[in-house]
Amino acid sequence: MHGYTKPDMTQDKKPGPQPMRTPGRPRPRVSRGTGDFIRMSCAVRDNASHPRSTVRQGRRMTIRSGMGLLLLLFGSTGLAAAQPVPQLTWIGEADIATGTDYDGTEIGGLSGIDYDPASGRYVAISDNRGAHGPVRFYTLRLDLGDGRRRFDIKDVHFTGTTVIRNRAGKPLARGIADPESIRIGPQGNRIYWTSEGAAAQGRPPSVNVMTDDGAPVGRFTLPPAYAPRAGHGVRDNLAFESLTYQPAGDLWITAVENALVQDGPVPTTRHASPARVLAFDAATGRPVHQYVYEVSPIPGPSPDDGKAANNGLSEMLTLGPHRYIALERAFIPGVGNRIRLFRTTTRGATDISGRDSIRGGQIQPMPKHLLLDLDRAGIQTDNIEGMTFGPRIDGDRTLVLIADNNFNPHERTQILVFRLHAGAASNSASAG
Repeated sequence: MHGYTKPDMTQDKKPGPQPMRTPGRPRPRVSRGTGDFIRMSCAVRDNASHPRSTVRQGRRMTIRSGMGLLLLLFGSTGLAAAQPVPQLTWIGEADIATGTDYDGTEIGGLSGIDYDPASGRYVAISDNRGAHGPVRFYTLRLDLGDGRRRFDIKDVHFTGTTVIRNRAGKPLARGIADPESIRIGPQGNRIYWTSEGAAAQGRPPSVNVMTDDGAPVGRFTLPPAYAPRAGHGVRDNLAFESLTYQPAGDLWITAVENALVQDGPVPTTRHASPARVLAFDAATGRPVHQYVYEVSPIPGPSPDDGKAANNGLSEMLTLGPHRYIALERAFIPGVGNRIRLFRTTTRGATDISGRDSIRGGQIQPMPKHLLLDLDRAGIQTDNIEGMTFGPRIDGDRTLVLIADNNFNPHERTQILVFRLHAGAASNSASAG
């Protein structure tokens, strides 16, 4: 790949598949749901101390009576809803308890996930700066079957662990990287991942390229506006959480979770935050476009005035040329997580490339429409951060969401799977 320097090093041997294990404790079974899947069909509003345990029984998602979900994923141009509205079906949920062990590592911090249709594998990256074992990603399989049975924990199979390494072939040093999103490249022979960096220490975020076995290939060039310093650049822990690519494979897209310091404030319950969406040329790794995506206001106040709520852009997934699903993840102390998916596009949005600050300028942000509010649908969610399309079932696309448990005993690694019925998605990155 032009613009990258591939290091010459001895390749580490990848570990073979090993079972998830927790010594000394039996593995509880997860009850399988009965009956038909829950189908949802209502209109969507626009714009808007813990022992090391094994996999625990997942909670069933409760769908409120009469509440449904219609995903207006496609229009003929931009965001116009000109095509038939597809239906969304919940296939199931799997929960992995904090403390679950696999291959000598604790499964946790899974903030990004992607699916490779050629091999049928998923990759999931651990949001771990080295405090919970080496910086790594997992390979796994999710058995979705023929869509006629409920997906649960028995359908989750971890198959490998890969340590992400430096140019000397050693595991990344503790604190060097803060992994967030992961994607398998369109050719299948490279893996791309983002790091939020550490703004408080002056370390910028990055989009990185590596081989399947974790050896570094290179990283994309970052525009100066993102460099963290006093009153400037990315905010600490609010940088690159997302990553996707255009169907043609010519552009890679990431975004900051909240506005750059010089662009505007973080969201409040009344005001949005102007986050930047950044597109890179895939061949050179250089930035070519920038746009503004307005992260929605925090969806409600916290009953605990002493703790701050937040909302951020946690992931993006390509729907087609210039069209995306944006995942916004909010946390309100005393209330919990609020996960919302929005349909958005760069068509008609102002390209702000070259601007160090957008304050005072005439900016047309990316238009957005609400697709799905999991809370309003009655779906209990944890800290959902990752999103990918999975395999097709009888021609229908599947959508997989994953939660980062922060290695916290009070949180869980949650995997949610949905089926998007005919016409819901096509020409998407990382889709089967």
